[in-house]
Amino acid sequence: MSSTENAFLESLSRGEPKRNGHHSGWLNEFRRSAFQWVAERGFPTAKDDAWKYTRVAPILEVPFEPAEPAKIRRLSAGAIEQIAGDLGGARLVVVNGYFAPELSSRKKLPAEVEVMSLAAAIGEDEELLAPFLSRPFREQPHTFTALSAALAEDGALVRIPANTTIEEPIHIVFVSDTGGSPLVSHPRSLVFVGANSRATIVESYVGILGDVYLTNAVTDIVLEEGAVVEHYKLQNEAETAFHIALLDVRQGRGSRFSSHSLALGASTARHEVRVKLEAEGAEVILNGLYMPRNEQHLDNPTTIEHAAPHCTSRELYKGIVDGCGRGSFDGRIIVRPGAFKTDASQTNKNLLLSESAQVDTRPRLEIFADDVKCTHGAAVGQLDEDAVFYLRSRGVPHAAARNLLTYAFASEMLSLLRVETLRSRVEKMVAWRLGGVEVAV
Repeated sequence: MSSTENAFLESLSRGEPKRNGHHSGWLNEFRRSAFQWVAERGFPTAKDDAWKYTRVAPILEVPFEPAEPAKIRRLSAGAIEQIAGDLGGARLVVVNGYFAPELSSRKKLPAEVEVMSLAAAIGEDEELLAPFLSRPFREQPHTFTALSAALAEDGALVRIPANTTIEEPIHIVFVSDTGGSPLVSHPRSLVFVGANSRATIVESYVGILGDVYLTNAVTDIVLEEGAVVEHYKLQNEAETAFHIALLDVRQGRGSRFSSHSLALGASTARHEVRVKLEAEGAEVILNGLYMPRNEQHLDNPTTIEHAAPHCTSRELYKGIVDGCGRGSFDGRIIVRPGAFKTDASQTNKNLLLSESAQVDTRPRLEIFADDVKCTHGAAVGQLDEDAVFYLRSRGVPHAAARNLLTYAFASEMLSLLRVETLRSRVEKMVAWRLGGVEVAV
């Protein structure tokens, strides 16, 4: 490793896993081996194909301190609601990577639904949870999943039994509050949705304006046969912060999963999505909107793996890039041998608002089966000047005309948000970002 990498890893060494009496020998050894993996392999660079669009160097230059429970500043429930919103249902709050029960609420949840601190859940049932905790690192290891495996201490657990319908969203709020020192946290979340159950899961990532921190988050969602899950992620970290995240989804027979990602915050952010359709008849929809500006760099690598026949996937990501911002989309669809009758489509569209804006797009299909229907495409362009001229000819100022057309480009993605309170909040955030465009709420 380089001297910069060594210094970064040394700054995290105070969080290096020690033998913990609350964990089994297996889990202790796994955590230590994951940390050792990082020490031996180092950090990804632009030469690593999977990381060619993610700039890791700015992260390594910051002398982060590991977040600890003792460093959690006392936030009120009102403050959480102000920065993350009230979606009307249960709310689980994770501060600096640690579950905060005093800020969380089970509102409107059936008694049989389990929501709790992940650390507490591991203490109660480590044998059941261990395979899920280790899977992201075991199956597709990279430095940040290794650091999560080694250093994650807490997060959220949601367990929904079979044949249960949750009417209101379960909102998991991840808050970073550094108190003035650069902090790194590794929130870890597990969501299990039983057979024929329905739920909506919302993840919000927020921080304090001006704080410098790194959120290294991993979320696993497991859908059993016939389960239906709508997932939303709002990444609105402080623009002085860094965000590295993995969403790992496994789907059973006939399950349906839809995910909607909105990336606005962080200086450098990478939101990786991996979905594996493990049984016949599973369906997945991935939608995303990313809006880097100034010198932000927002990366969106996705992988959809069709591992069974008669599965369907739909993917649509849009980027709006302004200033010296850089956005990227690296989408990969894999059709495994035997996954016949696969129906998959992938589209990426990008709008550049300035001469300095950059976008990288790489849609990919890897097909190892016959009798499939797969399409993919990408487009990069600028605003239609004829449309701008049309609006100006009707008395709309130039800047307002551009903002209205840009909002129209984004509105396709916003209209897909089915949680009304979340959609209203996101519409206002996007409109404000585009210069105060007025929207009907």
